[in-house]
Amino acid sequence: MTGSPGEQAHLVAKQSDKRFAMSDEHKAALAEGRAQGRAVREYLAAIEADRKPGRKVDKGTVETKIADVQSSIDGEPDPAKRVELIQKRLDLEAKLIDLQDDVDLESLEQGFVDAAAPYSERKGITYAAWREAGVPAAVLKRAGVKRTRKAAEASARQPAGRTVG
Repeated sequence: MTGSPGEQAHLVAKQSDKRFAMSDEHKAALAEGRAQGRAVREYLAAIEADRKPGRKVDKGTVETKIADVQSSIDGEPDPAKRVELIQKRLDLEAKLIDLQDDVDLESLEQGFVDAAAPYSERKGITYAAWREAGVPAAVLKRAGVKRTRKAAEASARQPAGRTVG
């Protein structure tokens, strides 16, 4: 190499900064991993939201409550009480919007079923971890995630006749 040390350093940095193009296969594998991760996250979020404690509230019940509160507002002579009732009605209307934005659990579950086995393999996630996260056993079975026990696998690898003690 000729030139000043500064020019040489610049050339070396320029050569080492070259980026290698990813193959189409690598890009497809990354895209597949992202899609699997998204399917898993969306399903887990949906089942977690579905497990909230308390009675389930349906759309009809909320609509009835809104109508009842509105009739109370119309007949309330006390302005302070009326504003409280208005707030209650607004809260119920917001809850009604949330209920209408309900997710399609069946399609999320199918996405999870399609993604769970390869995702589990890649991330080292066991059947027990999925179960503790709230995924039903039937869904894991459909997904092809096998019941395994790390302790059982570890003991199976120990040579016969050896005891731990």
